[in-house]
Amino acid sequence: MAASKDQCGFQDLLPLMAEKLGGDGLIGELCNGFQLLMDSDKGVITFESLKKNSALLGLQDLCDEDLYGMLREGDFDGDGALNQMEFCVLMFRLSPELMEQSQFLLEEALRLEGFQDLL
Repeated sequence: MAASKDQCGFQDLLPLMAEKLGGDGLIGELCNGFQLLMDSDKGVITFESLKKNSALLGLQDLCDEDLYGMLREGDFDGDGALNQMEFCVLMFRLSPELMEQSQFLLEEALRLEGFQDLL
């Protein structure tokens, strides 16, 4: 399974990571990424911590509006920052191929358990 590439040149490596590391390993790596980006005093990813630490992940070319957009996209509780769960969910949502795989696995599990009526 190859990593996908969208129109902007972004290469989605999450599916490859999931394949190589398995589910628990992938979540562990996402948590490591969260640790790299978070404000260590606040325990969440803020705009300031994202801007300061984004170069560690090769995102130094993103403008402020893009960084604010990332925060808004994942900020489910509206506090202006990303906690670890919001960050992990956002990373999955930004990976179309991984989302498709997850949907397929969920549907297959429901079929095997006899819950076809939920599909």
